[in-house]
Amino acid sequence: MEPVLDVIAVVVDDMAASLAFYRRLGFDIPASADNEPHVEVTLRGGMRMAWDDAKTIRSFMPEWNPVEGAGRIGMSFLCESPADVDERYAALVEAGYVGEKEPWDAFWGQRYAVVQDPDGNGVDLFAPLDR
Repeated sequence: MEPVLDVIAVVVDDMAASLAFYRRLGFDIPASADNEPHVEVTLRGGMRMAWDDAKTIRSFMPEWNPVEGAGRIGMSFLCESPADVDERYAALVEAGYVGEKEPWDAFWGQRYAVVQDPDGNGVDLFAPLDR
């Protein structure tokens, strides 16, 4: 059997700040998770997403150090429509998150925008233009 992508994991510096960002994207994460060292949710479609604080990673890999500079992972989220891309981007930036690239109509046929999560990871928002 070939490997199946099952979990996307993000190492975070501030669990509560990171989870607040992903809640704004619509993830159903209980408030009690803000103080946990490891959090995991099952997304629509069965894929899981997990967050680990740096201390947890160092508990089994003491030599681990985060990558310097750009984010540690990139993620792209399919939105309902081009207008939804614009609305979600605006809401995240208004909430204080860094807008890396304002929404634009990409040459490959999608409305596209990029915002950074609290750890500097690029989070892409997109929707087909022809929907």
